[in-house]
Amino acid sequence: MDFDPSPAAQQLAERLWDFLRDRVLPAEAEYNEYRRLAGPDDHTVPPVVERLKREAREQGLWNLFLPDLSGLSNVDYAGLAEISGWSPDMLPEAMNCAAPDTGNMEILHLFGTGEQRQAWLDPLLAGEIRSAFAMTEPDVASSDASNIRCSIRRDGDEYVVDGLKWWITGASDPRCRVLIVMGVTDPDAAPHRRHSMLLVPVDTPGVAVERSLPVFGRQDQHGHAQIRFTGVRVPAANLLAGEGQGFAIAQARLGPGRIHHCMRAIGAAERALDLMVRRSESRVAFGAPLAELGTVQAAIAESRIEIEQARLLTLKAAWRIDREGARAARTEIAAIKVVAPRVATAVLDRAIQVHGALGISDDVPLARLWAWHRAMRVFDGPDEVHLRSIARYERSSRQRATGHDRAAVTT
Repeated sequence: MDFDPSPAAQQLAERLWDFLRDRVLPAEAEYNEYRRLAGPDDHTVPPVVERLKREAREQGLWNLFLPDLSGLSNVDYAGLAEISGWSPDMLPEAMNCAAPDTGNMEILHLFGTGEQRQAWLDPLLAGEIRSAFAMTEPDVASSDASNIRCSIRRDGDEYVVDGLKWWITGASDPRCRVLIVMGVTDPDAAPHRRHSMLLVPVDTPGVAVERSLPVFGRQDQHGHAQIRFTGVRVPAANLLAGEGQGFAIAQARLGPGRIHHCMRAIGAAERALDLMVRRSESRVAFGAPLAELGTVQAAIAESRIEIEQARLLTLKAAWRIDREGARAARTEIAAIKVVAPRVATAVLDRAIQVHGALGISDDVPLARLWAWHRAMRVFDGPDEVHLRSIARYERSSRQRATGHDRAAVTT
């Protein structure tokens, strides 16, 4: 396995580190002050983000997530995504590489018609609008997506959408213009052929954004909306790929997207470790810096070990996607989705502890980062779903290797 980035990716990484250090981190205070003054129920973007978007685009740090545009492999982009994780509220969007837009752009790039791409992909790639992905529902266990009940019914030249969705990230942002909605088009089909995906403009009559849900009591700028669809009519031409293709599209969306999420989580863990070390060296208690305490040294060492392990596993998943595709790498993808947020929250928790009361305040980013990465253990599939997938693969691979149940051989 070769995890070395290409020369182009190395140059981009150097440029991105400079951009992070010189432009983004110093602007975080301006971002936070805008959000504080606007209040938790305001979801407009702080102007500093639009300024950073212009600067990033001028420097060629734009749309790097999409291989057909950037020329980068998943391994190449993984390192860049990690850097963006140091400032997850600002840098991914400044690069036009923020979820859920990245996944939605991938869907439109792979499955959209020429008209769909012109209407929605082009303005998304230009950073002019934002989008959301409406899959999760409050009334069913959406960890099993076959439970989804939202109805998408064909009526002549239109589809009619009825249902309730929630945790629709980005839909509260006033720049959000389109939703990719997953719903049932054929309830009598096989479980993984019942669902389809449909492009629904946010301003379509019958689309009601009812509220934005906080994460551990904190409202994100882009929001996580609850949306009710009541007799929503859109042209049949808004269907993506074809009826019954919802699950296939979702799987194509989630593979590379989880590389992005996990590498950003590792970047957040690196920032937490950096803050932990700095705090431990500058804070004196009982006559010596905290860094001289064995418990603090252990916290630093454990954090470094865990970060390196998570990074290597994520890079392996990216390498395998590059070589064999997301389906072949599905077990590695499931594994990193479990490991990366666990490592991030563990390192962040240690950093909070070393910072003491400062760590649970908003004067440092640790509490906010911890809340987001703890939530990451639920969204895009909870840990338990991914662990189940890994265990099933492990059992079946052993039976294939031995031709029978290994347990019968070893007992």
